[in-house]
Amino acid sequence: MRVLLVDDHQMFCQGLRSLLEREPDIDVVGEAGDGRTAVRLVQDLSPDLVVMDVSMPEMNGAEATRQIKARTPGVKVIALSMFEDKHYVFDMLSAGASAYVVKSGAYTELVYAMQQVCSGRGYLSPRVAGYLIEDVARMRTSLGATRLSVLTTREREVLQLLAEGRPVRVIAKQLHLSAKTVDTHRRNIMTKLDIYSVAELTKLAVSEGLTSLSLGSNDKNDVG
Repeated sequence: MRVLLVDDHQMFCQGLRSLLEREPDIDVVGEAGDGRTAVRLVQDLSPDLVVMDVSMPEMNGAEATRQIKARTPGVKVIALSMFEDKHYVFDMLSAGASAYVVKSGAYTELVYAMQQVCSGRGYLSPRVAGYLIEDVARMRTSLGATRLSVLTTREREVLQLLAEGRPVRVIAKQLHLSAKTVDTHRRNIMTKLDIYSVAELTKLAVSEGLTSLSLGSNDKNDVG
């Protein structure tokens, strides 16, 4: 694994290099103190992997990553930063970085991230991943969980089973309800969603991630 280190703190960079050079499968081929130099050295040294700081003079890590990926798409980039703010994370990932590791983590975490990235996978430090998960959850809430948010929990259960092709009597038995109650739920679902065929309900359920069945599989159950 040929590695280029990019960080504007020379002492940190040298310390990291001394640690990485002890690894049997890592060869540190160079160092850069800013993004502009990093872009040039990638062309000159042909590393497999760039460990990139985020905040640097001359050219920041996100812009350097963007230029590196545009010129040499095969080179992998790992962001290594003291910043845990989601904006830095989004900037680096959208620029093409395959991993984001915080400097407050253990050295072994960086090595693990490097191994993951060179194996074709990605990596996020647990704290960073936690922030992103929270953001996705908030986004989901702010979007009202899409059209299905108007349904009750029981109605969502009935909708999924209908979309999966279950007859009313089977749904009733599975949910310990009467067939009449299930039929009432079905009518309420259709009214709330303004959809009056099981085929269209199925399409909506699939598009909203409620079920993964193929679209149109229940066209024969059309009640519209």
